[in-house]
Parts: sequence; structure tokens; C-alpha cells
Amino acid sequence: MPTDTAPEPAPSRRRVVDWSDPAIVAQAGRGLDGLAFLRAMMAGAVPPPPLIALLGIDLVSAEPGRVTMRMEAGEYLYNPLGSVHGGALASLLDSVMGCAVHATLPQGRGYTKLEIKVNYLRAVTAASRPLTAVGEIVHAGRRQAVAEARLTDGAGRLCATASTTCLLLDASPPAPDPVVAAWTRIS
Repeated sequence: MPTDTAPEPAPSRRRVVDWSDPAIVAQAGRGLDGLAFLRAMMAGAVPPPPLIALLGIDLVSAEPGRVTMRMEAGEYLYNPLGSVHGGALASLLDSVMGCAVHATLPQGRGYTKLEIKVNYLRAVTAASRPLTAVGEIVHAGRRQAVAEARLTDGAGRLCATASTTCLLLDASPPAPDPVVAAWTRIS
């Protein structure tokens, strides 16, 4: 005879994430060209952006127009179907492509994404680890850049591919500090 009782809740797991003030990351980036900024992050002189810390992404290498990142495929990234959520994989691919573009930019230039396309080729689970994403510039113009990425699992199997188009622009100057602005008006 069926019962209407809910199953016992599974024991919970815990993941604690520490991150740095994103304003510090942005400020550090304003004073460096893109490649120097990424290399400073790899060396620990600049903290990673909060999303990178949240997902557990490691910046492995950075060259002009080519960046490699790694991420463990932990169960904390799972969707209800028992595999790593596509959004987590898309974030890794988005990050590695954006950094490949960033690694080509001089100081004072930035970018914003116009679009991203992801092709998921195989399910990714905790057994797939570590995941490696390689992003590369396909085209770098004066106003736009196109990049592609490949995501492989620990066995070297292709799990996903992606492409993006970025708008290149002059980086905006930092917003004035309201306290300093007020003090300047008073003095």
C-alpha cells in the first residue's frame, strides 16, 4: 500500500566561498594592459573576480589571445538531473573567451559581450573532472573581437564548445569618490 510520506531529507553538504571586493579587482585592472592584469591575477597580486571564486575556476595560463582555465566538476554545480548545470559550464566558457579577448587589449581598453553561443556535447559529472577550457581569439578588429572555446574533461574528451562576439571600447574612467568630491567642494 503506497504511503503519502515524503522521503527523508538527505544530509546537507556545505561549501564556503571567500571573495575579494570587486572594486579592488576593477581598480587594479585600470592600471594594466589586459595580459599584465591576467598574469597579475595568476601570480596572486590581484584577486580574482567574485564569480571565479564562487565557481572555483583557476586561471592556468594567459598568452596574447589564448587563455586556459580549469574548474572541478563538483556536485555543488549539479542541476536536478544529476549533472553539472549548463549555466556553470557556460560561465566557464564565457570567462575563458572573455579573458582571451582581454589578453590582447592595451591599457585603457575594455570590452563587453554582444553574444555567446554554447554547444553542449556530453554530460559533465563529478567523475568528469578536472574540466579544462581553452579560449582563443579568432578575429580581433578595432571595434569587435570574436573568440572560441573548447571544454574538455579529465580524460581529454570534448564536452562543449562556444563562441562569442565582443564589442571593444575605451574603458570608462573610474567613478569619482563622493567623499573626495564633497571634500574638494568644501575646501
